[in-house]
Amino acid sequence: MKNSFIREKLVPPGGVDKVLLHSCCAPCSAEIMDAIIASGIHLTVFFYNPNIHPRVEYEIRKNENIRFAKKRGIEFIDADYDKDRWFERVKGLEWEPERGKRCTVCFDMRMERTALYAYEHGFKVFSSSLGISRWKDFDQVTSAGKRAASRYGLEYWSYNWRKKGGSERMILISKEENFYQQLYCGCIYSLRDTNQWRLSKGKPKITFGKTFYGFDSEDSNSSSSSIHPPS
Repeated sequence: MKNSFIREKLVPPGGVDKVLLHSCCAPCSAEIMDAIIASGIHLTVFFYNPNIHPRVEYEIRKNENIRFAKKRGIEFIDADYDKDRWFERVKGLEWEPERGKRCTVCFDMRMERTALYAYEHGFKVFSSSLGISRWKDFDQVTSAGKRAASRYGLEYWSYNWRKKGGSERMILISKEENFYQQLYCGCIYSLRDTNQWRLSKGKPKITFGKTFYGFDSEDSNSSSSSIHPPS
C-alpha cells in the first residue's frame, strides 16, 4: 500500500482554492494534507504548538511534520515556540482534566495565532488537524476555530476529518511513514497525568522519541496518534 486511497472531492467553504491548515503533528495531519491536495486545493501548513513539552518532544513532532510536508511539496510555516505565553494563558488550570477548560484555552491560543496568520497572508479559510484524534473533543476544537475565525472575518473549515475512512487512513499512513507515536497529548500536564496512569497500570513512564507506528509499536491498532488515558 502506497497511499492509493480513494477519497471524496473536498470543497472548502466558499469554494476557495487555498487553505491554511493548523497542524498539531504529522500523524494527525498527514491524511488531511493528502486529502486536501488530492482535491486540487493549494495547501499551506502552519505549525504553532507552544503547548508541547518538553522541547525535545516538540522538536521531534515538528521535524517529522516538516519531513512529510517536504515529501508532499507542501509549504510549511514554522511558527514561534512561545511556551512562556502558553503557560501564562493556562495559569490556574493546571489540574483541569483532559477536554476541560485548559484544553479550551489551549485550542483558543493556537487557533487565534493561526487565524492571524491567515488574515495577514490572504487566506480566507483555515482548518486544523486537532479534531481528527479521538482523544480530542471535536466540538471543542471546532468552537475554538470558529471563535478565532470570527475575529478576522474568516471561515473555519469544520469538516470532520475522522469520517468517511479518515481515521483509518490516518493510521495506515502513520504506519507506512513509520511516524513517531506520541504517548500523550503534548502538554506538561498531560504528560504528568499520563505517567500517573501508566504507573497505575504497571507500565513505565514515557521515554521521548522511542515509539513508532507499526506492528512493533505500543499500540499498532490504535485509532489515534496519541495514546494516553481516556477522559
